[in-house]
Amino acid sequence: MRFGIFYEHQLPRPWEADSEQRLYADALEQVELADRVGFDYVWEVEHHFLEEYSHSAAPEVFLAAASQRTRNIRLGHGIVQLPPPVNHPARVAERIATLDLVSGGRVDFGTGEASSAAELGGFGVVRDRKRDMWQDSIDAVTRMFVEEPFAGWDSPYLRMPPRNVIPKTVQKPHPPLWVACSRRETIHLAARNGIGALSFAFIHPEDAAAWSRDYYRLLASEECVPAGFAVNANLAVVLPMMCHEDAEEARRRGAMGAGFFAYALAHYYGPSGHLPGHGDIWRDFLEQAPELRGGDPLGGALGTPQHLIDLIRRYEAAGVDQMIFVLQAGPNRHDHICESLELFGEKVLPVFADGREERERARRDRLAPAVESALARRAPARTMAEPYPIDEEAELARVTRPRAPVPAPGDVLAAARRNARRSGRRLLARLVANRTDEELARWFGPAAQRLLFTLMARSFDPARAAGFRGLIEFRLGPRATWTVAISGDRARARPGHARNARLTLSMPAADLLRILAGTSNPAALLVSGRLKVTGDVALASRVPEMFGAPSPY
Repeated sequence: MRFGIFYEHQLPRPWEADSEQRLYADALEQVELADRVGFDYVWEVEHHFLEEYSHSAAPEVFLAAASQRTRNIRLGHGIVQLPPPVNHPARVAERIATLDLVSGGRVDFGTGEASSAAELGGFGVVRDRKRDMWQDSIDAVTRMFVEEPFAGWDSPYLRMPPRNVIPKTVQKPHPPLWVACSRRETIHLAARNGIGALSFAFIHPEDAAAWSRDYYRLLASEECVPAGFAVNANLAVVLPMMCHEDAEEARRRGAMGAGFFAYALAHYYGPSGHLPGHGDIWRDFLEQAPELRGGDPLGGALGTPQHLIDLIRRYEAAGVDQMIFVLQAGPNRHDHICESLELFGEKVLPVFADGREERERARRDRLAPAVESALARRAPARTMAEPYPIDEEAELARVTRPRAPVPAPGDVLAAARRNARRSGRRLLARLVANRTDEELARWFGPAAQRLLFTLMARSFDPARAAGFRGLIEFRLGPRATWTVAISGDRARARPGHARNARLTLSMPAADLLRILAGTSNPAALLVSGRLKVTGDVALASRVPEMFGAPSPY
């Protein structure tokens, strides 16, 4: 087990003139302390435009500053957004290599796609194409690390002539690769690409065990074709943390931060209707989610050293390789964070240190044949038969030449379906706008329920179901319960309770209408207590997109 700390650089309102400067200065002190007490990693996100939730737009600058104040701790990008409209792949390769040089070879290169509407819309990234952009970019970036010169690129997302992308990294062939994972399917994606899985799903140990089994099974199979030129077999889990000798004091110090983290996350990763420069998420959190102030909605590690030791052992037994802790969240105080890091370093870290290197070496030896086979399936670095002369005019002509894609019939049909769904959501949004729960409940009688659930069933998209088959129960009140049965590629809706439902969603009927209209965020309803989930929580996060809503991921 390895240990890391994680930074979003959260900054709830109200702000003062020096709030962001103090935020960064405190974070650098915390990283310096974490290095001193024995933490293995610091992870820094890249987010844009997510005010209050994350003021971390240039992680490479923060990590470079941290590199000059630390000696051993590894510097993790958690993550770099790879779609080219956000970051040109050559600039990514240059920044990663430079950070690896100034840190003495301590970089871990976490990657991702971005998924908030604020970022995708802000940079013009089409949600349905961002996964393909990520896959294309990680292939290009890793080739830039190893090819001399990089032999050029021509894809729907990147056109670039041959160039020698410099500097090169200290770690060879390149720093360890990771990808952000928010659900089980992306754990599979990480394994099939031979890269580390950074799980931001805040999963419990029992769920982590299933994810770990899937991850290592796929990584050792013929389905693994590495995205880079080395395999990084690692599964990391993120949790909020605050450590204190008194359990109640640990909760008092950390619960508000964990609650705000969950609330702000739900705010941006759904139909929040955020108003840039005018919102106040902290005020909304205090007014709308009072039950989150003293709880821990993300199932974090808030407690005594012994509580944390017991919790970590459960994750270790589940096959998790690294625990990454969020301490800087919401209003959490700098002095409390530092005291927590010191206590963790004194009483928790040593428990897991003995024999760690030997166990890691045994794991590497066990995986070595599978890793060798996987790397043999990866297309090798390219070499150019002859030197390539730079020709500005010819290169510009090639790069700027317009493409004329011919849409496939399936793409046209899918676009027509998406447009129909958008029109239906807009109509429903107008119907539910400015109506109270009571007004919507009266309108949403048995006939309207039957129509709505029938339309939901017809909108079922098996490609979004990740192979799910079974029963989902919707409890909308004492006399309004519906069951949707999914079998094969079809869904059927009927009134009444389900036997052995894999998932039960309980909420006011008005909230279901608002979710379907795209005017309410299911995650926000969950953290506020208006939506209750029983059964498969991972499946619950997928339900809206299974029935035609746009994916939040």
